[in-house]
Amino acid sequence: LKRANELVKQNIHPSSIISGYRLACKEACKFIDNELSIKVADLGRAGLINVAKTSMSSKIVSRNSDFFANIVVDRHLPKNQKHKLKGESNVPLKSVNILKSTGGSAKESLFCEGFALNCTVAASTMTKSVKNAKIAVLDFNLQKMKLAQGISVKLTDPSKLEDIRKRESDVVKERIKLIMNAGANVVLTSKGIDDQNLKYFIEAGAMAVRRCKKDDLRHICKATGATMVLNLANMEGDEAFDAAMLGQAEEVVQTRVSDNEFIQIKGTKNACTASIVLRGPNDTMLEEMERSIHDSLCAVKRAIEKGAVVPGGGAVETSLSIYLENIATTLGSREQLAIAEFADALLVIPKTLCINAALDATDMVARLRATHNAALLDEAKRSQRMVGLDLRGGALRNNLDAGVVEPTISKVKSIQFATEAAITLLRIDDLIKLNPKQPRQEDQCM
Repeated sequence: LKRANELVKQNIHPSSIISGYRLACKEACKFIDNELSIKVADLGRAGLINVAKTSMSSKIVSRNSDFFANIVVDRHLPKNQKHKLKGESNVPLKSVNILKSTGGSAKESLFCEGFALNCTVAASTMTKSVKNAKIAVLDFNLQKMKLAQGISVKLTDPSKLEDIRKRESDVVKERIKLIMNAGANVVLTSKGIDDQNLKYFIEAGAMAVRRCKKDDLRHICKATGATMVLNLANMEGDEAFDAAMLGQAEEVVQTRVSDNEFIQIKGTKNACTASIVLRGPNDTMLEEMERSIHDSLCAVKRAIEKGAVVPGGGAVETSLSIYLENIATTLGSREQLAIAEFADALLVIPKTLCINAALDATDMVARLRATHNAALLDEAKRSQRMVGLDLRGGALRNNLDAGVVEPTISKVKSIQFATEAAITLLRIDDLIKLNPKQPRQEDQCM
């Protein structure tokens, strides 16, 4: 946008600049897909691990990037789903649940198959493990029923008072029996269960978990095939619970990690779910670790879905800059200037990388441009298109071999979004600026 403004000052109409920017963006994306992308299927699992490690390289978990990269790839690429490398699958990111447990080092973090809930069973005497689980997901209270606010009952016979109290308890008891009779042996609810009603679950050998997060329950419904039940009322005005509303899982078990316990749902029916339990010294570090892992999960997800990656370290931007400069020289219109400025603007990325690493940006970028120019002109040096910056060594290297790679779709989208943002602002013809409100004379006197 800054370079486009310079062209506008040279009396070049914004429509010509916009046309040149659109053409440059189109050619850049085409060049990335055809010339710079490497298929994930050719790199295999190691390629995805490198994508995850590149994403973590500037974050708090970079010291343990090898350990966490394997956890991230295990989440997205189970052993029985190697076909995902072909780029045909939609990887559900929300099916992974990240739990945090203070205490212990980062390398004590765990990857668990199945969905994990940061809850425990409602009573210590309740069973801690249920196999062939039939899961009922509820969104209502299983506490002693109370009359709604504003409703009162007038009694003429004091002996009936005890009958009303008993009926209040029996209403919840009947609801629990309806759920148990439908075959449920695990009950998850977003509301509470009072101690008086817990004995019915204990007697039935069932597991009950209360005050679960609604978002977690929605993910469990999707994974197990359960239906979240808001109330038990049916069309006839009675209460009933249909067995078709139950979800299925191979096992539901309560697991202990350090001083904390959580519920783990294994072998879900529909989706491939997983959980990551992060360990760290304090809550601040755990939150930062969670953000880092989430970014890495997103990067690997994009790499699998698109099925291609590109080298990092400024290799893509430098190669695109040389390519677009050559295209600009073939045009005989004003768009040539816009494309040339677009190509020059791409070099901001490698220059910024060098400055942040305390290197000589001018020298490093000049050497990088010379290398990519030779790779573009000589087919025998095609492999040099993967050459990028080695910021630790202060030299150039093949970043594909070094494992510095990122998803192709991320690079393409960033160029497209930046181009659209610049074009949107270039379309503005007039700017209306209001003068600041002047203080009144009375205020000045005061």
